[in-house]
Amino acid sequence: MLLDLQLDARPDRAAARALELVGAGVAGLFTFEGPHDVFFPLVSAAGVVETDLMTNVAIAMPRSPMHLAHAAYDLHLLSRGRFRLGLGSQIKPHIEKRYGATWSPPAARMREIVLAVKAILASWQDGTRLDFRGEHTQHTLMPPTFVPGPHPYGVPPVLLGALGPVMTRTAAEVADGLLVMPFHSHRHFRERTLPAVEEGLARSGRDRSSFSVFPQAICAMGRTPEEQESAALGVRGLLAFYGSTPAYRPVLDAEGWGDVQPELNALSKVGDVAAMMALVDDTMLETLAVRGTPEECAAELTRRFDDQAERVCAYFPGYEPPLDQVSALASSLA
Repeated sequence: MLLDLQLDARPDRAAARALELVGAGVAGLFTFEGPHDVFFPLVSAAGVVETDLMTNVAIAMPRSPMHLAHAAYDLHLLSRGRFRLGLGSQIKPHIEKRYGATWSPPAARMREIVLAVKAILASWQDGTRLDFRGEHTQHTLMPPTFVPGPHPYGVPPVLLGALGPVMTRTAAEVADGLLVMPFHSHRHFRERTLPAVEEGLARSGRDRSSFSVFPQAICAMGRTPEEQESAALGVRGLLAFYGSTPAYRPVLDAEGWGDVQPELNALSKVGDVAAMMALVDDTMLETLAVRGTPEECAAELTRRFDDQAERVCAYFPGYEPPLDQVSALASSLA
């Protein structure tokens, strides 16, 4: 499998970090909607590295499909045909209170956004009249002045991040690929995610040959027990954060840990992070994440995903593994 890593750097430092990661053997770089804009670091990286680039994910509800289409078109151009637009929905409090945008049932809304972006890109590529009419967005005006023209590298893929069965079916029905959310287990992926993918593909009349799955895994990687334990601190914190969110309870339910979710939620409301992390024991950590040396992490990632995906996104929360360990992980996966 190929290895994709998060480009976790400020836009003014993204180019240098991208060079380091690609030099270590990383096949692709992705960004997520964090403390900086999700697109700008990729713009910086596209000018200095020949590698695949992806948003994983850009929050779609606060953005116009037209803005998303322009960003995807231009990044596909800057990267010389190596960009994938990954979109996600976020939960209601963030959409309304952080972005100041309008919330609506997310699967139906994301379905419409994906179709709208693809309709805009297809109109530019094929020269056909733009006529997209949805419940939440309409795109029926495209004067020649605003048409960038056919893309020299073809239309960039549009991917959708999902966890639950409804959003996963939606991704398989209308998107070009699925971004598997990082908070999951092997059982949840096999028993919940993959059947929903097959249902969505059946609805669309497609098969897996025309649809890609991009799993993301949380890793606690180190050469020594001390390094692994230090890395595990950040992983426990992230798992506790995810687990406190009601939307992620189905993953815990799949493993028989559903009762932990309301405990984590209650602790999150009083800010007791230490108690939250204490609830994430070693079994939970090694089920929901991957821990070990680079070679051990690669073996576990291969066991989980090799028959379903050609590449995997690895995420190192709260710590930065040395480049030689990143290189070892990439070479072991390959």
